[in-house]
Amino acid sequence: MTSIPARTGKQLGLVIDLDTCVGCHACAVNCKEWNTSGHTAPLTDFSPYGAGQDGVWLNRIHAYEAGLGADSRTVNFPRSCLHCAEPACVTVCPTGASYKRAEDGIVLVNAEICIGCKLCSWACPYGAREFDPDQGVMRKCTLCIDRIYNENIAEAERVPACVKACPTQARHFGDFADPNSNVSQLVAQRGGVDLMPELGYRPTNKYLPPRPRRTTVPAARPAEPTPTGTANALLRWVDRALSR
Repeated sequence: MTSIPARTGKQLGLVIDLDTCVGCHACAVNCKEWNTSGHTAPLTDFSPYGAGQDGVWLNRIHAYEAGLGADSRTVNFPRSCLHCAEPACVTVCPTGASYKRAEDGIVLVNAEICIGCKLCSWACPYGAREFDPDQGVMRKCTLCIDRIYNENIAEAERVPACVKACPTQARHFGDFADPNSNVSQLVAQRGGVDLMPELGYRPTNKYLPPRPRRTTVPAARPAEPTPTGTANALLRWVDRALSR
């Protein structure tokens, strides 16, 4: 099994604002477009223009209805690799194909030695691994390493494709090892939370909970806990949704 190297540098990752994500799927589409010809290319497509479309997507967006009455709302929940500090996918990989980089904390897959056994997908509680049946290997978010370190493009463009495409600026990229970075400041100011923290994998990516509505449900119609409340309520709600 593979050991996880001690972090020696940055801890790059994303902050996703569930309050401003509108579920437009621009992040998923731009991710697919960039990575189809980038570091993880090719990404398989089945019947892209016909019935039963399917294929490899490194970023997916789910929509949930939460709350009752005046407090009801749609919450859009983007899901991709969280680049955990203690990634289960890395520790179970029998060939070392899944690994976490010490210099920036990004979790990657070496397709040259991946045998497609799917152990990593079974170990990941977030469903962030994709099996490519054409190539016989596992695929996942790379935080667009071929963009963020590419000196041939403008510095302002050196962000993951999903961040660049988001029309509402619900996605933020930065270094969590720096307490003064934009992502660290957002987490501190808005109470950013881990997904399923009780599992102990310490995901790098954080979610900003939706802000509470100003309206309230009448006392005679109490609502079940929803993500419009505290950060803990958000986690319980999302955990239940992902476990269905």
